[in-house]
Amino acid sequence: MGKLFGTDGIRGEANRYPMTPEIAFGVGRAIAHLFKKEGHRAVIIIGKDTRLSGYMLESSLEAGITSMGGYSYLVGVMPTPGIAFVTQSMRADAGVVISASHNPFQDNGLKIFGGDGYKLTDEKEAVIEDLILNNKLSELMSTGQDIGRAFRLEGVNGRYIVFVKNTFPRNLSMEGMKVVLDTANGATYRVAQDTFHELGADVDVIHKTPNGININDQCGSQHTERLKARVLETGAAIGLAFDGDGDRLIAVDEKGKEITGDQILIICANILKREGKLKNDLLVSTVMSNLGLKVACKKYGFKHHASKVGDRYVLEDMLRLGSIIGGEEAGHMIFLRHHTTGDGIIAALQLVAAMLKEGKPLSELARMMDIFPQKLINVDVKCKPDIDKVPKLAAAIKQVEKELGDEGRVLVRYSGTQNMCRVMVEGPTDAVTEKYCSELADIVKSEIG
Repeated sequence: MGKLFGTDGIRGEANRYPMTPEIAFGVGRAIAHLFKKEGHRAVIIIGKDTRLSGYMLESSLEAGITSMGGYSYLVGVMPTPGIAFVTQSMRADAGVVISASHNPFQDNGLKIFGGDGYKLTDEKEAVIEDLILNNKLSELMSTGQDIGRAFRLEGVNGRYIVFVKNTFPRNLSMEGMKVVLDTANGATYRVAQDTFHELGADVDVIHKTPNGININDQCGSQHTERLKARVLETGAAIGLAFDGDGDRLIAVDEKGKEITGDQILIICANILKREGKLKNDLLVSTVMSNLGLKVACKKYGFKHHASKVGDRYVLEDMLRLGSIIGGEEAGHMIFLRHHTTGDGIIAALQLVAAMLKEGKPLSELARMMDIFPQKLINVDVKCKPDIDKVPKLAAAIKQVEKELGDEGRVLVRYSGTQNMCRVMVEGPTDAVTEKYCSELADIVKSEIG
C-alpha cells in the first residue's frame, strides 16, 4: 500500500484504493484514537459534498469513529469551510470533510480539520497514515459500553450562514444588486443562495440541483461559460462561481469576463491596505500566480511572498509571516481575519464589499492587475519522477528559461492530487507563451506520459 495523504488530504477514485470504505473506516478509527483524551471521548464532525459516493464513505467513517469509542456528529451536505467552522464552534476535537473539491463526481476524498478549525499538519497526517497502514488499531477497538454513538446535527446551515454574513460590513448593502451564483451542483447549493438573499441581493442561481453525479460537470469555478452567458443575459453586476466543496471562488465581471483569484486578491488586499488593515503590508500567493500579481503588489505599495502550491502551504506561510490575506490563482482565498481556511462565500462577500466601497464596476477594479500571457497544459502521467532527473525535460526547461530571460518564466510541477504534470509558461506574447508551453508539454508526454 502506498502513501495516503497528498497536498489536500486523501483523494482518488471512489471505491478504488485509497478511497475505499476500508480506508475511510481506518481514518475514522485513527482520528478517534488520536484525539481521544483521558476521560474524554473524541467528538468528530462529519460533513460531505453532493457526490454519490459520499453516503458510502460517511457510513464507513462513522463506523470507524464509533468503533473506537468516539462520538460522530453528521452534518450532511455542507461546504468544506462550513465544516471547519462547525468543528471549531462546537468545540469538537476534529472534523472530516468527504469531498474531492473540483474533481469529477467519480472521485472523492477526505480532508481533516483539527478542533481549532485548521487543517491537520503533515506530522499529524503521517501519524494517521502510520496507524492505518501498519494496522496498529485492531487491538484497541472499544467493546461493551465503551463503543461510541452517532448523532445527526440539525440546523448547522443556519449557523454557518450567520457566520459568513458577519464577515460582510454592516454599513454596506447589496440591495438592488443583481448577482448570479453558480453553485456547481455542489456543497454550496443551499447556503450560497440564502446568504446573498439575506444580504439584500437580487439572486439568480444556476447549477443548483445536485443528483450525485453532476457535481462540477461543466459548471462551477472551472467551467464558467454558462455563468458568463447568464451574467450578460440578466445584466448582473457580478457572477460568482464556487467549486464542488465551496472553498474556491472565480468571479465574472458585468461584461462577462472571468476574473482570476490573483485579481481578486489584489482588489481585496488594496482595500485592506487603504484602510490600514493589511497586516505587515503582505499578500501571500503561490508560485503559480501570474507575474502581474507581483507587479501589482509593488505598484500598490505592499509586499508579496510566493509559497508552494496548495492552500495549506499558503496558510502555513501566512501564519509564519503574519499575513491576513493569501490564496491561489485558481480561486482558493484565505481571509484570516474571518476564517481559518479558504472559503469561497467569504471571498465572494469581500469582493462585493470592495466593489461597493470603491463604487466601481468589477471590470474596472480588475484592471488594477495586468495579466501576463500565460499558458497551462495538464499532461496525464504514469509516474512522477523528480523533474530534474528527467534529462531531456530538465534541459528543455533550462533552455526555455534562458530564452525568456526577464520577460517570462517556466513552472513544471506535478499535481498533488492526480497523476498529472502541470506545464505552465508565462511570456511576453501569447504566441511565444503557447509555443514554449506546447514544446515542453510534448516532452513531458514523450518522457513520462
